[in-house]
Amino acid sequence: RFVAVFPNVQIVQGYGLTESSGSVASTVGPEESKAYGSVGKLASHLQAKIVDPSTGEALGPGQRGELWVRGPLVMKGYVGDDKATAETVDSEGWLKTGDLCYFNEDGFLYIVDRLKELIKYKGYQVPPAELEHILQSHPGIADAAVIGYPDEDAGQLPMAFIVRQPGSNLTRQQVIDYVAKHVAPYKKVRRVAFVNAIPKSPAGKILRRELVQQALSMGASKL
Repeated sequence: RFVAVFPNVQIVQGYGLTESSGSVASTVGPEESKAYGSVGKLASHLQAKIVDPSTGEALGPGQRGELWVRGPLVMKGYVGDDKATAETVDSEGWLKTGDLCYFNEDGFLYIVDRLKELIKYKGYQVPPAELEHILQSHPGIADAAVIGYPDEDAGQLPMAFIVRQPGSNLTRQQVIDYVAKHVAPYKKVRRVAFVNAIPKSPAGKILRRELVQQALSMGASKL
């Protein structure tokens, strides 16, 4: 639909970190830009691998794990912080990005979520970004964010904060049912709260800690 409306506009995606001193991956040219959802192919000066965060084992195409990169522009470390450096860059120079990613068979890189933001539900890992993408596709939702709500039995429960579209009368159960149609049972949203706005940084990043504190202050009876 975008191409039909804007035939002469090309969207270019890219991905990088401060620690990588520049681009890690990007789409180059109109053909690569058609790999919708991907941040492109690996930069020529870098090596990369997808690693199982639990075992350290390298994973193959299509398998999700932490992205590690290595190359001449990757930082040597954090000044004055040996502990953080040791946790981020291993002895072979691999930078642990902290991002949950995968490469497809054609070498395109896809970012799933931040590892530290994954919701731990009964031993399963649930990416908030995946649920947010589904929620934002609902015509009655203007914006959405998902967090892990602390729970003694499950560990964390996927909880959605929803900003309704003007005039929308969307209910909590409708939100829960909508997500349930699109995901595996363990990924279902278990709690819903309606808010006027999603707290975000100036760069547009969701401030999840604020949402967790807001959820806890609400109390279970209001969810």
